[in-house]
Amino acid sequence: MSEQKIICDICGCEITDGNYAVFDGEVLCESCLDENTVICSHCDTRIWNDDNAGTDGTPLCQDCYDENYTTCEDCGRLIHRDNAYYLDDDDYAYCESCYHNHSGCIHEYSYKPNPIFYGDGSRFFGVELEIDEAGKDNDNAEFILSKGNRFAEHIYIKSDGSLDEGMEIVTHPMTLEYHKNEMPWCSITDEARQLGYRSHKTSTCGLHIHVNRTTFGETREEQDERISRVLYFVEHHWEELLKFSRRTESQMNRWAARYGYKNSPKEIMESAKKGFAGRYTCVNITNWNTVEFRMFRGTLKVNTIIATLELVDHICTLANILDDEQITSLSWTDFVTDLDEQKDKELITYLKERRLYVNEPVRVGEDDI
Repeated sequence: MSEQKIICDICGCEITDGNYAVFDGEVLCESCLDENTVICSHCDTRIWNDDNAGTDGTPLCQDCYDENYTTCEDCGRLIHRDNAYYLDDDDYAYCESCYHNHSGCIHEYSYKPNPIFYGDGSRFFGVELEIDEAGKDNDNAEFILSKGNRFAEHIYIKSDGSLDEGMEIVTHPMTLEYHKNEMPWCSITDEARQLGYRSHKTSTCGLHIHVNRTTFGETREEQDERISRVLYFVEHHWEELLKFSRRTESQMNRWAARYGYKNSPKEIMESAKKGFAGRYTCVNITNWNTVEFRMFRGTLKVNTIIATLELVDHICTLANILDDEQITSLSWTDFVTDLDEQKDKELITYLKERRLYVNEPVRVGEDDI
């Protein structure tokens, strides 16, 4: 009696090597199985290609698609439901890119575009400037963006739940010199004032400065060692920096709490890492790529913005060039007398205004808005 032949139900070829599968009641040779079926990337169930509810790169059975995925209403992109965005006035799902196209120029707080670096150097500063009291308004945001991005994409705008009727202006990372000489801060702040926004004269707004972690060294260990000196400096000179910040102690406790004084930079860093204080600290070290100085009150006064950037720059420089013993013995008088009258012009003027400089204070003009 002859052995029964096994024939592939799709291509009709005789299967002689024993490599076949029975799928969905049909006999398939190995080649036809690979060409006509696929494995669901979510539950690992084999399905026919025609029943693939996902994409070639993310094949899905219908049940897994219905339960875990959806499709962008605009571009048709497959998106996991956890990553879908929805507008207030409809129930359609959107991918992040299409959502932002619909929702205007004010991005969600979590929005993080690819950074654009401006200026030549190794130290870059990103500024987050909160403005309030004139509305979270797309038209107003467009006006501010038109001033900041006239010649290059310098800024973007995000919503911020800590504000009453405002938004957050965020810069791409720039060198200090670019902030001082190229960044159109005057046009941006003038436009914000004309639109009715305030920053200093609110109880909500902050001025946050991000510095790239790599300015403190190439390795994580080297970075942490030098950042610990930043933390020590801030704790050691808390009273002076509190005065510089234009914030009250209670405002600091809420938005930029201190870590607590220790005897050495290393002890403060160890305490900071063990304390789980989160990002609402005077110097936020929870970000992977940046260190964030959060202690400053918001302002629409350009001189104050530049002075704050010069202060942070000088602190970072000292943290890099001084060792632990030198940073612990550094007095506030040593710090300010080391400033360069040309390079740190705005900072020196601001320190004199706040009676934080070694010389006689200068007359303070119109205060921040």
